[in-house]
Amino acid sequence: MDLVRSHGIHTGSRQSLPTQGRAASLRRSHVDLEVIIPAYNEAARIPRTLIQTTDFLSAQPWSSRIVVVDNASVDETGAVIRRLFPDGGTAVPISVIGCSRRGKGAAVRRGLLSGTSRFTGFFDADMATPLETLTSAMSYLQEGAAAVIASRHAPGSTLVRPQQLGRRMGGKAFRALTRTKVKGIFDTQCGFKFFERDALTAAMVQCRASGFAFDVELLLRLQHQKARIIELPVAWTDGAESTFRPMHDGIASFASVLQLQKTMP
Repeated sequence: MDLVRSHGIHTGSRQSLPTQGRAASLRRSHVDLEVIIPAYNEAARIPRTLIQTTDFLSAQPWSSRIVVVDNASVDETGAVIRRLFPDGGTAVPISVIGCSRRGKGAAVRRGLLSGTSRFTGFFDADMATPLETLTSAMSYLQEGAAAVIASRHAPGSTLVRPQQLGRRMGGKAFRALTRTKVKGIFDTQCGFKFFERDALTAAMVQCRASGFAFDVELLLRLQHQKARIIELPVAWTDGAESTFRPMHDGIASFASVLQLQKTMP
């Protein structure tokens, strides 16, 4: 508790946190980088995630903000953040906004499009990708890349703790499906992606997927714009408490990608 309270993290007014309307209307001040963290029922681990992220970002040469998107959580996600991170100044402020539409894609879209920073992106609350990957990502973005994505399957990547067998098999089949559309990308689904604002916005306004197939469509839209996408191999650790449901979400993801094949050239 003392460790958490020692980080003065700004969450805005209490009234704005549970709902998306008031929070979305508050213009966030400009920073170089906004980090979006979609959160669905993350009350247990979100405090540690925020502490580690603010500690890392505060040591970087670019200014940053963290934006937690509470994706219609039914646990105490919003209440935990309000209680453990009271209003206060910090070198890395945190904003919390709501998203009543279920789905990771909907939450990420809301966070990405609500900001004005030159660079923005997202990673999952389980922090499966090392935070240090952000250093390389920002270097590529500042050099002109449109997108930098982490990869569990590009040459040079390692799995510190792999997924369970069922998810690995489903992932292999999903990659085989997406490889026919998203050319040259080894891993469309790793939950760590960062972008240059203008390129992202141009692609995002065309995206329709709101679930786990959101990543596929976004990368596909970027490729259609001839955007430069950098794929970084990482040492990835599976999150034991992932909210991904192999049967329900897996089937929905396959269906969404098949639909993309029908609607996109």
